[in-house]
Formats: sequence, C-alpha cells, structure tokens
Amino acid sequence: MCSNYKIDSSFFKSISVICALIVPLLVTGSFLPDLLVSLLSLWFIYYSIKNNLYKIYKNKYFLYFISFCLVCILSSIMSEDIFYSLKNSLFYFRIGIFALLISFLISRNIKILDYFYLSFFVTFSFLVIDGYTQYFTGFNILGYQISGIRVSSFFRDELILGSYLSRLFPLFFALFVLRNNKSKLEIFFVSILFIAIDVLIFLSGERAAFFLLNLSTLFIIIFISEYKWLRLIIFMISFLIITLIISNSPKLYSRYVESPIKSMGIAGGTDKKMFTESHDALIRGAFKMFLDKPLLGHGPKMFRVKCNDKKYFSKDFKCHPHPHNFYAQLLAETGILGFCFLLGLLLYFIFLMMKHVLIFIKYKKKWLSDYQICLLAGLLITIWPLTTTGSIFTNKLMLFYGLQMGFFKIEKKKI
Repeated sequence: MCSNYKIDSSFFKSISVICALIVPLLVTGSFLPDLLVSLLSLWFIYYSIKNNLYKIYKNKYFLYFISFCLVCILSSIMSEDIFYSLKNSLFYFRIGIFALLISFLISRNIKILDYFYLSFFVTFSFLVIDGYTQYFTGFNILGYQISGIRVSSFFRDELILGSYLSRLFPLFFALFVLRNNKSKLEIFFVSILFIAIDVLIFLSGERAAFFLLNLSTLFIIIFISEYKWLRLIIFMISFLIITLIISNSPKLYSRYVESPIKSMGIAGGTDKKMFTESHDALIRGAFKMFLDKPLLGHGPKMFRVKCNDKKYFSKDFKCHPHPHNFYAQLLAETGILGFCFLLGLLLYFIFLMMKHVLIFIKYKKKWLSDYQICLLAGLLITIWPLTTTGSIFTNKLMLFYGLQMGFFKIEKKKI
C-alpha cells in the first residue's frame, strides 16, 4: 500500500508539472498547448475509466459544459458545411476534461498550486523583460520588431500579449494570495512584477485587454480583504506610470482616447456605435444571421463563411472570421440555445458574487475566500459581454477559461 502510494504520488507530481507547462506553451501559439491538452485529456479519460472514477464526471460544471458541447455539435450537423463546422465542435469537450484533470490533480497533489505559481512567475517575468526590451529598442530579444506602437513580445504579429496577460493575471494573483509563508522579499518582487504587467498590458495597445485588466482589478479591490491595499497601491502606481506615458505619447493617446471617442460617436453626432464602426457592423451582421436561424444558428465557425453573404453585410465590407464578441458569435453560430448557456454562466457567476455580498452583510462572514474571488474575477472577464473578444471556439481563449475553471471548481467544494 505504501509503495503504491509513493508511485502514485510521484506519478501525479510529474503530471502536475506537465500541466503547469500549459502557461508558457500558450505563448508559443495554438498547436503545442492544444496538443498537450488533447493528450492529457485522452490520458485522463483512460485513467478514470481504468480506475472506475466515474463520479468525477458527475460534476455540475462539467455536465453544463458538455450540454453546451452537444448543442454545438447539433448546430454543426444542421449547418450548411457539416464537416467544416464539426471539426471545430466535435472535440470541444476536451476543454472540460482538462478542467476536471486540474481539479483532480489538486485533490491528489496540492503542490500543483506551487508548480503553476512558479510557471506563471517565470513566464510573466520573461514576457515583461522581453516586452519592455521591444518597447524601448524596437525589437524583442529574438529580433521580432514592434508593430507600430503595439508591443507583442514573443507573440510576434498575433498582437495578443495584452489579452494573454490580462486574462490570466487574476489566476496568477489568486495563486499568490493562496501561498503561505510569503517573505517580505517575495511580496516586494512580485509587486514590482505586477506593476510591470499592468503597464505592459497598456503598452500592448489592446484596448479590450486593458479594459478587462481594470475590470478585474476593480472587482478584486472591492471584494478581497487580505491583499486589498496591496493591489490598490500597485494599481495606483501603475496608473501614474501609464498617465506619464500617455501624456508623452501622442500615438498612444490617440489609440486609447481619441480613436474610441471618434469611432463610438461620443464626441457629437447621433449615429452611436457599438465599440467601433467595424465592430458595430460585425455585431449587427451577426444578429441578422441569428434572425435567419434563431434556434441553432448557422453552425460553429460558420460566421467566416456566411459573412460573404451580402444580405448580412454591405458589398464593401471586409469579411472577418468571427464577430469579435462571444455573445454575438453564439447567436449567429449556435442560436438562442448556445447563447443561453453562456448567458446562464455569466448570471451564475454574478449570483455567486451577490450571495457572497449578502452573506457578508447579514452574517459578517466571508462566503468566498480571497482566492476564490480572484478566480471569479478571471472567469467573469473571460465571458464579459460588453467588450470585444476573439472567437469563442479558439483553442487558446477556451484554455484560459478551462484552466481557471479547474482551479475554481475544486476550491468551491471546500466552502
């Protein structure tokens, strides 16, 4: 018994370390992290069946996600190009399996939390060093040139540095909050890193990412207790640095202030837009697609096909692969059924937060820990409706969600 336990313990430690590699692999592109997640998911299905761990799958979050996957598959089957749509929806369930794997590993090897914390610390540190190198010299350490005023670091011309940092930062902060016996030196260096991350997200030029960073920061500062003042001080210092940068950079001022005001019609005029003129056209076109097939939509990934149809967009409109908003995309591609799953998830997360507030007001007790609140902030900004996004069927974006859900779910059981 003791020998088998040691073997299992060592084995789960190795799997935990491999899982933590997802953080740096997400920087390399979509292929390697998706390959890793697919292999780990297949192994976990095999392992759970071999060891009769069927109860693992009787999880409300997982069952909810699988139901959504089934709706996506049904929508693909009903689409005009079944095979093209199915190749994106058929194996979507692996994201849910990966989240189950993370929570399972935490229950077997709590050290996985330290592995992920170290993985975040090292990866974010490298991105900060490389990002600022690119900002000040015009090239990163591998020779990738800065794209205009937008820092991209190792992401090259993909321009998602800000999205990567802003969406995963709440999980990094949650793991920092959870750590025991933090030294003053560690808190100091991590605080410097957090300031550098805040500013680097701004320098990435991604307005949506910067908005989501501020949203999650506001959420965390309001609701956590132990590290409330630390995050507030970090945010204030970051804000001062950003103010200095934007006051001395006409191009950044134009991107973050003038351009949104002009595009959204804030500075006069009656023709108001959703986000920008381009995004407004995409969302309106997606809604027209929804009206054509309101129940199941046109099928996952079919927006890029249907956007060439002139009954949805004007003849001079440049076709896009997705409408740059999760909710608009689901309406167009999966209809009201798929849309309701995402809306239901958003309302559920808001309900959790409201319950936490009401319990605190009534009983002066915290229902959610600071760790959980940080994770909830990360989950909320991942599915926040009033912002531009990538495609909901993009592997990388859904891995952001699956990763955070894995950590949140296991901790939620401890309440």
